Amino acid sequence: MIRKLKWKFVAVNMALVSLVLLIVFLLLVISYYRNAAKDSLEAMQSALMRTPDMDVPKFEIGGKKPGPATSMVPIFTVSVDSEWNILRVSTNNQNIEITDEVLKEAVEAVSQSGERSGILSGFSLRYLYEQNRDGYQIAFADRTAETESLWNLIRLSLLVGFPGLAAFFLISLFLAEWMIKPVKEAWRSQKQFVADASHELKTPITVILANAGILLSHKDSTIGEQQKWVDYISAEAGRMKELVENMLFLAKSDMNGAQTIKTDVNLSDVVLSSLLVFESVAFEAGVKLNGEVAPDIHVNGNEAELRQLVMILLDNACKYTEKKGSVTLILEKSQDKIRLSVNNTGEVILPEDLPHLFERFYRTDKSRARSKGGYGLGLAIAKQIVMNHRGKITAESSPKYGTTFRVQL
Repeated sequence: MIRKLKWKFVAVNMALVSLVLLIVFLLLVISYYRNAAKDSLEAMQSALMRTPDMDVPKFEIGGKKPGPATSMVPIFTVSVDSEWNILRVSTNNQNIEITDEVLKEAVEAVSQSGERSGILSGFSLRYLYEQNRDGYQIAFADRTAETESLWNLIRLSLLVGFPGLAAFFLISLFLAEWMIKPVKEAWRSQKQFVADASHELKTPITVILANAGILLSHKDSTIGEQQKWVDYISAEAGRMKELVENMLFLAKSDMNGAQTIKTDVNLSDVVLSSLLVFESVAFEAGVKLNGEVAPDIHVNGNEAELRQLVMILLDNACKYTEKKGSVTLILEKSQDKIRLSVNNTGEVILPEDLPHLFERFYRTDKSRARSKGGYGLGLAIAKQIVMNHRGKITAESSPKYGTTFRVQL
């Protein structure tokens, strides 16, 4: 599908560019043709305004005597009587040569055309005539140079156009690859998300079905006698409910137009209450919990989401801190920026894992993470909450300072 999208983009681009180039070249050719025709007509009109003063024996044009006209367009004029018999010929260019037979045929073609001006394609001539006392005065313009120039322009357009299209084809390929890169990444992430979600849901469903099967095999037993199987089912159902809720939160956040309802929130109170909740958790884990919370820091946001953000960061820190280690939370305000950082001692996160920490279902150590509980969605949800509040979240880890998550609102 992505490949088809790429080539469709290239095809549409090439079609549009080809159409634009074709229109530009056609306008260029038409403009040149009209200008050439206009120059010829003006030159012929100028020639007709002059009284012919040169007779040419045998109607051969190109003798030693120059004609009266001085146009750049090769022009010769022919005077004919009312019966279209040739009386005399004059020219503005010594290089014009025409035989008696051709001249007679050209004049005959003009007489039969019925049009005051036009083109004699078979003779490569343009003509214009006017009636006078003795008959008609016909001006002919040689179109040889005009035609050659027109074809040279067309050839030049093709020589420029085809390499231009080839170059734009390569540019379109590059742009298509660059533009569909986010689509490919989104498609990959979506497929990975579905695969990971299916895998995570498979485990609790398998456990529930297995325990339900055990219960069904002991139909005569009381609930009290089979209490542990019921507890297992309840625990796995709770885990599955948590997973589905997390997935729904991310799905809703991904939807266009999903809005977060924001009010004035005392972030200091939210952080302090979250610290109180985790005091017992930290104590049970043998972890020292420290908090430095500046008072009365207010933010325009969603209180429930901000509370969930703090809980996720504290839960993550407590889970991955070694015995007798420490977790330190700092909330401070500097000018118009609110900064929240959660640091924990313990195992260092490898540099290659840091860029992926906020990806859905990502775990730096899958076996250890599974034993700690969770599904690898916590940090992805934290990032989404920060994005909903137009903030930024980053992570850094080193042997000396441990792992620190920083949030800026």
